[in-house]
Amino acid sequence: MRSISASGVQKILKMSSQELEVSQVLQTLIPAMEADGGGIDLVSVKDGVVSVKFKGACLLCPSIGMTMKFGITKTLQDKLPWIKEVIKLNK
Repeated sequence: MRSISASGVQKILKMSSQELEVSQVLQTLIPAMEADGGGIDLVSVKDGVVSVKFKGACLLCPSIGMTMKFGITKTLQDKLPWIKEVIKLNK
């Protein structure tokens, strides 16, 4: 089980119910990403659009497009049908 820092707790307390739902689903995907040296942060959820930022090894990974489409987006939309789109904010 992961521990949450004080700043992490404050962030969770400020989340909308939709942000919390998305965060909970992302938490199920993060261990696999971290095992490969990467990670993902939820930036925002607005009008069914989820914005994320990748970090670590994910930034240089040639498979990031596949991870985004078939890992992140598919999982989020399967679990939370109200999600219209997931966008990556990293350049």
